[in-house]
Amino acid sequence: MRQHAPRPGPEGPAPPVWTGRATNRMQWLPAVGGAACLALGIRLAVVSSWASGIAPLLMAVIGCVAVGLLVLFGTLAFVQVAVRVDDHAMEVRCGHIGVPRRRIPLSHVVGAEFDPAVTPRQWGGWGYRWRPEKGTAVIVRRGEGLVLRLGDGRIFTVTVDDAESGVHAIRGLLRRAAPPAPTGPASV
Repeated sequence: MRQHAPRPGPEGPAPPVWTGRATNRMQWLPAVGGAACLALGIRLAVVSSWASGIAPLLMAVIGCVAVGLLVLFGTLAFVQVAVRVDDHAMEVRCGHIGVPRRRIPLSHVVGAEFDPAVTPRQWGGWGYRWRPEKGTAVIVRRGEGLVLRLGDGRIFTVTVDDAESGVHAIRGLLRRAAPPAPTGPASV
């Protein structure tokens, strides 16, 4: 979202760093449901009379705790995404603790494109997604996205605010890293 001004260093100005974020506040609703399920499992373990049978109660406690943790982690991991692009790589971090994360070296990138309308429906929902015909994506909300084309033919998409400026930053870094084109006829 922001492009930081280059800072001068001993070798001249440092390359620009671009950062962007996207959030999805709607993900908090399933997270609350997961927390409630987790709390129910804990309450069952602490308050219930174990005299009615250990197996059914144990299954209920384990089931509630497991489902609660899965839903809670699965939704909180994709409440937000942070993208950072520097002269070495693009790094994508999900959630408040940055997990899952993906680092793609710019040496593996052959192109970057802006997609103005990425939707969870195209990818089969929110989260870290893979579709054979589309590639891999981190989808936290609908809207604009940054699409990387990698040298091995794969595609990586991430929904992020101000994705268009991220695409321009990546293209600039790719042009800068590319060797200069020959200017005259080759001598034999």
